[in-house]
Amino acid sequence: MRVSSTVVVLSSLLVASAVLAQPKTPTPAPKTGSGSAPAPAAGSGSAPAPAPEPAPTPPAPDPSTVKPEDMPTAVRMRRLEQQTQALKEKAWQLKARVQMLKEQMLGGGVGAQAVIAHSNEMGSSFRLIKINYTLDGTTVLTRTDDTAEELYKTKSFDVFSGPIAPGNHTLTAVATYRGHGYGVFAYLSKYTFTARGNQSFTAGEGKTSKVDCRAYEKGGSTTPLEKRPALECKVTQVSPDKAPEAPTPTPGQPSAPTPATPAPTPATPGK
Repeated sequence: MRVSSTVVVLSSLLVASAVLAQPKTPTPAPKTGSGSAPAPAAGSGSAPAPAPEPAPTPPAPDPSTVKPEDMPTAVRMRRLEQQTQALKEKAWQLKARVQMLKEQMLGGGVGAQAVIAHSNEMGSSFRLIKINYTLDGTTVLTRTDDTAEELYKTKSFDVFSGPIAPGNHTLTAVATYRGHGYGVFAYLSKYTFTARGNQSFTAGEGKTSKVDCRAYEKGGSTTPLEKRPALECKVTQVSPDKAPEAPTPTPGQPSAPTPATPAPTPATPGK
């Protein structure tokens, strides 16, 4: 019985000594005064705290809204260079277009010339507000005066003057008038009248086609107003005047002498 008690006491002493021999892990005390939760210990398996998001980058300014004086010098010079290059390309395109039209009109030969003129012989009851001329479907002149205050005062003007291709051509003219009157005839200003004219002609090689068009009133006092406006054209072919060419002297040969004017013969006395 005494032996059993001794064994139990020794076992209790061994367990107590083993517990005292283990190292104690200090527990960190929570920080007081802060509202944030304590950070989890490393290796505990919890997710780390997310990193703060960077501040958004302000949008770049629109170059079209920036004033030229506020731009850097390099950017301003670059923009001017681009604009200059664009203008050069546009001028080159226009030059090529003019050259192409010239070749089409001349047709590769000596070419011909056309001179087109318009004269207004309408009465005071009609005021010209629009005139349009087309040559072979291409508009060569358009004038508009919606107020009917200025265009009708021009009694004559040139429509076209320049080179055309030799051959057949068609000229079309359309004139629009507004009625004009006083007193009981003031209602005419509410009406418009149209006169049309078509003329075909042949341009000769090396010649000038002169086309004179005139607007006039046909009929008489009994003719209705809407049938009075008329437009007709007359074509004449004109050969260009050439000055006589002086003969070119051959090198090494003297030029022909100018004939001397004979001196007057003195009268003999007594005859």
